Amino acid sequence: MTGPQARDLIRALPQPALLINADQRIIAANDTAIALMGRDLSGRHMVLGLRQPDLVEAVENCLADAKPRTARYLGHAQGRNATWRAHVRSVDLWVLVTMEDRTAMTDAGEMRRDFVANVSHELQTPLTAIIGYIETLQGPARDDATARTRFLERMGVEARRMSRLVSDLLALSRVEAQERRVPTGEVDLVAVIAAASETLSSMIELFGADMNIRGAERPVMLAGDAAELQQVFTNLIENALKYGGDRVEVTVAPADPVPELRRAGVVVEIRDNGPGIDPLHLPRLTERFYRADSHRARDVGGTGLGLAIVKHVVSRHRGRLKITSTRGEGSTFSVILPCGH
Repeated sequence: MTGPQARDLIRALPQPALLINADQRIIAANDTAIALMGRDLSGRHMVLGLRQPDLVEAVENCLADAKPRTARYLGHAQGRNATWRAHVRSVDLWVLVTMEDRTAMTDAGEMRRDFVANVSHELQTPLTAIIGYIETLQGPARDDATARTRFLERMGVEARRMSRLVSDLLALSRVEAQERRVPTGEVDLVAVIAAASETLSSMIELFGADMNIRGAERPVMLAGDAAELQQVFTNLIENALKYGGDRVEVTVAPADPVPELRRAGVVVEIRDNGPGIDPLHLPRLTERFYRADSHRARDVGGTGLGLAIVKHVVSRHRGRLKITSTRGEGSTFSVILPCGH
């Protein structure tokens, strides 16, 4: 293969590619490589052009023994940091370097590490409290009946908190595993919302809240999973009770078409009259373990997973979740679902 032929070949490759000769000079780079590295490196020595020791060493070793190598290349693409795997191969008298974008995989790895760290922290806090109560009951409060009763109550609270966290983790895991499978069962959404409201009846009474469901005079049928949808509306109504004011209004509004879906559907709005949410937090509310008010969330028993579960269930039903809020006036969570199969 001649030099011009090799240059034509790498220009045809869709991924970033460089051709390096025996003198360690870059003799050709395709357009995607130029875009990745910010300039055309043709004619430059690879040490000055690549400027990343791992990749330079891989090329040097490949030139020396013709054995393939891989190396990591850190770049910048589409306004963000990117991680690439460089594949280094001997081709006749040259070394061909091609880049494979590994950013998504790297991000996924970071998300998994963050998730494990968050779960560990969320479990460690109540476990530490329980261990402290046990040590106190085994020591200074061994014969103190009043302290024993108080500590046992607190241990029960912390144990239930861990139980809720584990339940939500399992629910999130299940819905994530099934997210690509569209539910096929037929569900009456009005009945689902009524069941969610009934589940929370004792909480509604405890908070002394005024709750109204509008637009529920007749069934609204759609393809869905009744248990998952009930969890969606249980989570949203429960949040409105815990973080909102003293009034929760649920509105069920079928429409054909629903503008957001461009087809027949139903919009369910859960509106509260609470203090509202700072706009800064709105884009991140559905992230796992993200809390707009972490202290209050823990005080009312929140796990930080409720809205993440809602997002994934709605996505599985090929719907949309919209969140709007005005400080001092309250928040509205809108679940938009398609009707029919």
